[in-house]
Amino acid sequence: MPVVRSSEAVVHEVHGARFVSYASPRSGSEELCAWRAEIPAGHRAPVHTVDREEVFHLLSGELLVTLGGRTERITAGDTVIITPGVTLGIENPAQEPALSWVTTSVGLRAELADGSVLTPEWAN
Repeated sequence: MPVVRSSEAVVHEVHGARFVSYASPRSGSEELCAWRAEIPAGHRAPVHTVDREEVFHLLSGELLVTLGGRTERITAGDTVIITPGVTLGIENPAQEPALSWVTTSVGLRAELADGSVLTPEWAN
């Protein structure tokens, strides 16, 4: 039975946020990736478009999530389903960090607004 201990999770710092990877090919998962994202207070992530579906569940805090030009305020317990090809923006307007759990399929790629492509190590 594969068990990934919190002490074994791989930490990545990207664009001012912290991603803690628990499930990926590196840890034995063949199809899915899952990580905790830590979004600091006042942080705005770069707008990007993903090529795979993501399920984004907010564990704590609140965020402004923009999908395809429509912005929603989400709070702890809310889940956002991000479809491939939609433009995504995430902002933490609060004074506290927000924690989320994200699940997607292996091989995720994200294209940033400037045309550069991010292939997150924690999703491949």
